[in-house]
Order: sequence, then structure tokens, then C-alpha cells
Amino acid sequence: MIRAVIFDIDNTLTDFMRMKRAAVDSAVESMIDAGLQVRKDVMVEKIFETYWKEGVEDQKIFDKVLKKEFGGIDYKLLAAGIVGYRRAKAGIMALYPHVSLTLLEIMRLGIRSVALSDAPKLEVWLRIVGLGLHHYFDQVITSEDLGARKPAPEPFRKALDMLGTKPEETLMVGDWAERDMKGALDLGIRTAWAKYGDTHGTEDSGAEFVLSDIQELVGIIRKENAVSCCG
Repeated sequence: MIRAVIFDIDNTLTDFMRMKRAAVDSAVESMIDAGLQVRKDVMVEKIFETYWKEGVEDQKIFDKVLKKEFGGIDYKLLAAGIVGYRRAKAGIMALYPHVSLTLLEIMRLGIRSVALSDAPKLEVWLRIVGLGLHHYFDQVITSEDLGARKPAPEPFRKALDMLGTKPEETLMVGDWAERDMKGALDLGIRTAWAKYGDTHGTEDSGAEFVLSDIQELVGIIRKENAVSCCG
């Protein structure tokens, strides 16, 4: 029986990396237009190299790259980059197909949901509200709440406490096998891997279910709950 679902946000409900790449492109173009003397592809690569080291939610990424590559921060260039990034981000951030329909159907089935993310809490809420998902999530758990990131057990235990369900009654849905799936499996939480959002070239997620489209989640829950009820 599945009574509740824990949802990752980035690359599970939203195409986060598509937005990130487009926003960085726009930021670099804006900095070059403001006077930065650099090849666009080189600067984009430097930014992503720093993201992979510091974390893709680092809010000071342009400051760090400008200081490292040019010895200091030109605030005209920094402002241009931030404005370019924000404009692109606002225009591109979108849900994957069928996300809203799936969340609505899950709610109608009486299944409880909570969002679990390693991103900063305000950033997560900005995405959720901006994409109209705040009607589906009353609670969001982030690494800021507990000082621990997935796959550490603390965020998953907190989710179970909020949902009031046992691990075997709970399904974790996420794109990152080494964090979302492993963290859930370590506690006996059931797992559904969002293959459509995978950006790591994962061959074997170790998940119980594999989703090519998030809408498949509704059929899984209906089938599992019908079996538990009548089998």
C-alpha cells in the first residue's frame, strides 16, 4: 500500500538543468555586452566547472568566477550577469509534461505528498510558487532544515515524520540515483526513479519503479493499492 509520496523537485518536477544552462548562457552574453572581454564558450565552461565544485545552487557563483579569472569583481559586469541570468530563468523555468495533472490525481486519490530538496529553502519555495505547485505542497524539507543533504537519512526521516507513514507505505520519486534513490532505499522507503530527468547517464538506479513520464506514477499507485486492498 502506498499512502504517501516524497518528491524531489529539480529534474523531477522541473527541467532544472535546461533552465540553468539557458540562464548561464544569457548571463555570459549580458556580461560580454557590458564589456567583459572573453569568449562566451570559455566563460560558460568556467562557470559550470565552479558549479560542479561549489554546488549548482551557489548564489555567489559569478562573484567567484570573476574574482578567480580576472582578479577582482567589476560590479557593472556582475550586475549585467545577474540580470541576464534572472531574465532567462524567469522565462524558461517550466514543469515537465503531465506534472500538474499527476499531482492533482495523486491528491484526489488521498495520497499525501511532501517535497524534499537539497536546494536553499527560499529558492525551492520560489520555484514551487512560481510554477503553481504550492496548492499541492504544504511542507518542504531542505538541507537547511537539518544540516544534512541526501542521501543522509535525516531528510528522509523528517519526511516520514511529516507524512505520518511507514517506509514501506511511502514512495520516493527522484532523478538522482546516488542521492534520491540510495537515501530512500537505505531506510526501506520504496522508490521510483525519474528516468526522464536523469542528467548523470545512470544505467542502473536500483529503484523499484522506473518512470519514463511522471504520469506513470498514478498507474503504479493505483495498481499497488488495489493489490494491497484486494489481493
